[in-house]
Amino acid sequence: MAQHTRQRAAPAGDRGAALIHHPELLLLDEPFAALDAFTREELWEVLQKLWMNTRFTVVLVTHDLREALYLSDTVYVMSARPGRIIAQRSADFPRPRSLDDTYSERFVTALAELRSHISKVRSESTSDENAS
Repeated sequence: MAQHTRQRAAPAGDRGAALIHHPELLLLDEPFAALDAFTREELWEVLQKLWMNTRFTVVLVTHDLREALYLSDTVYVMSARPGRIIAQRSADFPRPRSLDDTYSERFVTALAELRSHISKVRSESTSDENAS
């Protein structure tokens, strides 16, 4: 791993400052967005291991549906403005999850289901704009 990547990953591996007081709730807003794909997936695994050891609640905001399904128990899909929940899906895949699981037929089907909700809202939004 590159030095800057090690520096970013080290706090998570050492449970980091955010976890030093053993919080019951951890809020994460696009925590992996700026990382390359391989580092992002490594940190998904780190977060999953941390969660499995401590079972704190995590609220993860992400635009990556694969990330959401891999890390979550429940995925909520939100619309654009005004932000509202348009779909909810249980991510009922056994733990621990492996990255290979994200390529299984069941996982890909769940991704497609979530994507369809987004596509539907986008097409409705486009139709509304064209009608104006």
